[in-house]
Amino acid sequence: MLLALIGWFEPPSLSLGPFTIQSFGVLSALGILVGARLAARAARADGLDGGAVLDFAVVGVAAGIIGGHLAHLGFYHQEELRDPWRVLMFWEGLSSMGGLAGAMIAAFFWFRRRRLAFKPFGDAFALGLAPGWGIARVGCFTVHDHPGVRSDFFLAVDFPGGPRHDLGLYEAILLFSLAALLWTLRRRGLMRGKLLPLLALLYGIGRFLLDFLRARPGDVPYADGRQFGLTFAQWFTIGLVGYAVARLWPRAGPAAAAPPAER
Repeated sequence: MLLALIGWFEPPSLSLGPFTIQSFGVLSALGILVGARLAARAARADGLDGGAVLDFAVVGVAAGIIGGHLAHLGFYHQEELRDPWRVLMFWEGLSSMGGLAGAMIAAFFWFRRRRLAFKPFGDAFALGLAPGWGIARVGCFTVHDHPGVRSDFFLAVDFPGGPRHDLGLYEAILLFSLAALLWTLRRRGLMRGKLLPLLALLYGIGRFLLDFLRARPGDVPYADGRQFGLTFAQWFTIGLVGYAVARLWPRAGPAAAAPPAER
């Protein structure tokens, strides 16, 4: 058995009157700030309106919170809907994939209303999204809210009751690795206009596989629910991979068109 397990830790929270500040909230806010700033800087470098990225960030975060909360209730913890007021408690329970879905829907309508094409901003959003999301996932790791199955893997966390995978840590590693890849491609002038579908493809595959390591109901309290054996995130990543393949698949140009038939 490997003994190099990560010890259990619980960062202290800070109480300010009726509010409690936890490491998850601080790191999530930091991730949003860093991601928005990096995306705006990349947009300006591409000759685009960086201010538009920052303006959308406010709308995108609000839509992400709504979408994340609804996905949490509708796909992961339907039992909470026994109390209808839980729908309005947006601060209690968020799904990252639901948040992404909410932000994507908001982007569709926001960019159309501003009469801006979204596609030119794709690289900028990818360059900000990967590291920003990675920082937020570090927040998940600090509160251990994504326990996995039991394991003696050297990156497993020594949860109370025994060592387990910690999916917050694994996703942070995945996202920071993808961020490094995207910024390297950017500096080398490669995959221009394709960084967002590339991120969707690689993260989609990685997240789909990682979710098989999540603890199941009955194994730990408050485990994520499944639909037909898969988590909501896994179903959603199938769509992400489909989008990525459609965007990355080479299309036949005029030169590749078939010659006209002889008369």
